[in-house]
Amino acid sequence: MTYTFDEWFVVTLARTISDREVVFHGFGSPCAQVAMHVAKRTHAPDMLLIEGAMYAVNPNPPFIPPTGNDSSLKQGAAYSMKFEEFFDAAIRGDVDRMFLSGGQIDAYGNTNVTAVGPLEKPKVKLGGGGGGCNISATIGQLTLWTTRHRSGRTLVDKCDFITDIGHVTPAGNRAELGYTGGGPQWMVTELGVFDYDSEGRARLIEVFSDVDVDTVREATGFEFTTAADVKTVASPTCAELAIVRGIDPLGVRKSEFDPAELTRTYDHVHDPGCNC
Repeated sequence: MTYTFDEWFVVTLARTISDREVVFHGFGSPCAQVAMHVAKRTHAPDMLLIEGAMYAVNPNPPFIPPTGNDSSLKQGAAYSMKFEEFFDAAIRGDVDRMFLSGGQIDAYGNTNVTAVGPLEKPKVKLGGGGGGCNISATIGQLTLWTTRHRSGRTLVDKCDFITDIGHVTPAGNRAELGYTGGGPQWMVTELGVFDYDSEGRARLIEVFSDVDVDTVREATGFEFTTAADVKTVASPTCAELAIVRGIDPLGVRKSEFDPAELTRTYDHVHDPGCNC
């Protein structure tokens, strides 16, 4: 049996979720969306899943549709939150984890989804953060992700504009600014996995099996430290792969990747713990 990188990537994202967490993803986030449903159906059955644009609580959709605004994403939901109810919960600290990405991400986990280049005359105008700036300050932990690390333009020394808050900004760190949320805990890219050190800077802890540390350094616009023993990202189990394929048969997750990344395939090693 073989599997593809996009499958391994969303499984790795899913593993950043702990059971019993309240977890949310924002608009236009297919990889995070699939990852949350994978976690709910595998190692985190008691997580409380809040579905993106629909604000549906613990829905059970038959599959992930091509758009996050599809009413099928409310199927089986215990409740559909109002927009303001979710933001009130996030500000109170009642949301444990949110997934965030960005056109630019710096060493401290600040993200930019506003504009690339000078704000008064940007090279590229991005979609904007909605309420991400507010709630990134108060949500318990953040999982960052990007599928464009290899481009050399995404992980940057300094964001042209800070949309969503990391650990340290030019105005100060979270404690100095009075932010109650824990900030970025993990960052998953198509090259590897980072955590954050005591200073709030990204630290490389794992790489995918077809990537080495030098490749990560060459693609990263900021200096980072590494764990004492940089490990290979744990392969997906056959049970996890079955859930990915079952919940995302249309391959909505694939839309986030450069086509070259979708050619990365791997041989699955049978794990005795699953019913392959």
